[in-house]
Amino acid sequence: MSGRGLAIVVAVVVLVGGLGYGGYRLFSELDRALMGEGCTAKAPAGEIQLEVEQAANAATIAGVAHREKLPRRALVIAYATAEQESHIENIPYGDRDSVGIFQQRPSQGWGTVEQLQDPVYSTTKFFAALVKVKDYTERDVHDAAQLVQRSFDGSLYAQHEGMADILTTGFAGEAPAAITCWYRLEEGPAPEAEASAAELRRTFGKRFTRKGQTIELPAKATKATGWSVATWAMTHARTYGFTEVRFDGRRWSPEEGQEGWLPDASAPADRILLK
Repeated sequence: MSGRGLAIVVAVVVLVGGLGYGGYRLFSELDRALMGEGCTAKAPAGEIQLEVEQAANAATIAGVAHREKLPRRALVIAYATAEQESHIENIPYGDRDSVGIFQQRPSQGWGTVEQLQDPVYSTTKFFAALVKVKDYTERDVHDAAQLVQRSFDGSLYAQHEGMADILTTGFAGEAPAAITCWYRLEEGPAPEAEASAAELRRTFGKRFTRKGQTIELPAKATKATGWSVATWAMTHARTYGFTEVRFDGRRWSPEEGQEGWLPDASAPADRILLK
C-alpha cells in the first residue's frame, strides 16, 4: 500500500473512532436525559425502581425503625403496609379522612392531618401500634399489618412482602451502596444546615449529629447503620441542598447517580461527609 493510501486508511479509522466515541457520549447524555430522575434499590432478591420521594420516605421509615431499636421484621411489615396504602408516597388524601404514607385517620386517633403528613411522626405512630401486636415478628406480614391498620382487605398486604424485603436490605444498610438516586441539580438558595441536622436527630435519634459538613456516627455504630444514614442523606439531598455524599470508600452525587456510588478511596468509614 502506498504512503498516501495508508494515510487515508489511518484518517478513516481515526474519524470512525472519533465518531464512535462522540456517538457514545451523545447516547450516554441522551439516555441520562430520558431517564430524568429516579432511584433504584438493588438486592440479591431483585431490583426495584422508585421515585425520589418514595426513596426519601423509605429512608425515613428505616431511620425511625433504627431509632426505636426494632427488628428487621418490623421494617418489612412497615414497607409492605406503606406500599399497599400509598405506594410509599406522602399523599394528602385517601379513603374517608385517611392521609399520609400509612393512610392513618385523624378521626381514629392517629393524630392531626398535619402530624400524619410528617413522615417521621406517622412512621413513629405506626411502629408504636405494631409493637403492641402480640408476637408480631412471628406473624405473617399481612396478619401483623392488618392488626395495625384494620383495613377493608388485610390480605392485600401479603403481595408486597418481596418488595418490602428488598427495600429493607437496602435502606437498613444490610447491602452497602444498594440504593442510588439521580436527578438534575437546580439553582436555588441553599437550605440551612440546622434543618437537616434537626431532621437527622428526629429520624435516627439524638446520638446522630451533624457538625458542619460531617454527619458523626455514634461510637460502635455498625457499617449497616452508617449506610442507612448515608442513604438517608442521599435520598434527602435535594431537600437539604447536598450535592455530594461520601462514606465507606464510596461517593454519590445526583448527576452521577445513575452510575451508583462511585469508588472513592478517601471516603471515611467512621463518618459521613457532605458537600
